Amino acid sequence: MNTAAFLAQLTPSADVRHPAWLHALRRAALQWVTDQGFPTAKDEAWKHTRVAPILEVPFQPARPGASRDLSATSVERLAGDYGSVRLVFVNGYFAAELSVLEGLPPGTQVCPFATLLSADNGVLESLFAHAFRSQPQAFPALNAALAEDGAWVQIPAHTTVEAPIHLVFLSAPGVTPQVAHPRVLVRVGAGSRAIVVESHVGSGDEVYLSNAVSEVVLDADAVLEYYTVQNESTAAFHVALLSVRQAQGSHFASHSFALGATLARQEVRVVLEGPGAEVALNGLYLPQGQQHLDNQTTIEHLAPRCTSRELYKGVIDDRGHAVFDGRIIVRPGAMKTDASQTNKNLLLATSAQVNTQPRLEIFADDVKCAHGAAVGQLDEQAIFYLRSRGIALAAARSVLIFAFVSEMLELIRLEPLREQVERRVAAQLRGREVSA
Repeated sequence: MNTAAFLAQLTPSADVRHPAWLHALRRAALQWVTDQGFPTAKDEAWKHTRVAPILEVPFQPARPGASRDLSATSVERLAGDYGSVRLVFVNGYFAAELSVLEGLPPGTQVCPFATLLSADNGVLESLFAHAFRSQPQAFPALNAALAEDGAWVQIPAHTTVEAPIHLVFLSAPGVTPQVAHPRVLVRVGAGSRAIVVESHVGSGDEVYLSNAVSEVVLDADAVLEYYTVQNESTAAFHVALLSVRQAQGSHFASHSFALGATLARQEVRVVLEGPGAEVALNGLYLPQGQQHLDNQTTIEHLAPRCTSRELYKGVIDDRGHAVFDGRIIVRPGAMKTDASQTNKNLLLATSAQVNTQPRLEIFADDVKCAHGAAVGQLDEQAIFYLRSRGIALAAARSVLIFAFVSEMLELIRLEPLREQVERRVAAQLRGREVSA
């Protein structure tokens, strides 16, 4: 199926209630995709991930109303329950009956933004349009053109939100394969602190496409922990972008867990715009069967005295295929940059495959930067040692694999989330004897 045919089945009807800037943005984004098309193997950033399997599916736009057959219990089973504020979106549309919107500090706004779009105040425009206008790409452009609803999180200056803000994007099956465009807009005011958990979940083996974009802006000295858990259906497609801009002295930590989908690509872009900003990107991916999980990261140092740390780990089994492509860019004038990037991969089968490419691009003096990648297999001597102590082969392998991934799990400071991710990771690892 070519680009024109793929877009023709997704083109929405214009909503007259939307402001002029949104109509203009949607037209420009859709036109960009029409003109430029979708990426191919000739595009450097996509050379290991084929888009053709997505374009071959006759997707239809997801419609509201699917939440009628769901309960809060089913949502909690799929996405967890952290006893805090929770916004639930089913096939991209807000489900009020499944959400919890109480217990926020004064002035903090956590709500669906569909109703806010009708108010042409310019606040949403600067966030909603940034990903497309700053660095246009096919799938974020498609999201800008077609997203109907999403989460709006605004935390005023000097505010601490103690409990996590949980954003759940659940895909429910339809008569035909559906596509949804989840959208998240987060702004954290100066000196404020918060935790956001973004869950993308599905059940069974339904075919659908989740095309997500999340945009985050941190004002001066803001602190944000951001957890992303991707546990889509085993037959689903998931394409996501997390775009972050940081002001002076802000701190951002991202923890990404890629578990589900038959093909998933998670891109993280961070721009350190103010002096002294700090970022940490952590990720864990576990492709097995014939899963293809692609992680793309870019950290751009624009200001001096900024710090970035990055650690991604992968465990690849069966005929699974993993991709890690990480870039650290130090722009002119970003003196005293301190950056490090590490990618480690564990192959459990001879048919498992990983493509890893850590990169440094330095255009400034007086910086401290390092990067590295490693690909290996389980240590046979360690396996022999465990077996000599009476541990069965499958259990010995599981102990070593879980020890490899535990470093990433221990970084989860939110205990209920850590327990949930541990259970899901343990269930995916071979040798189910390991206990989470």
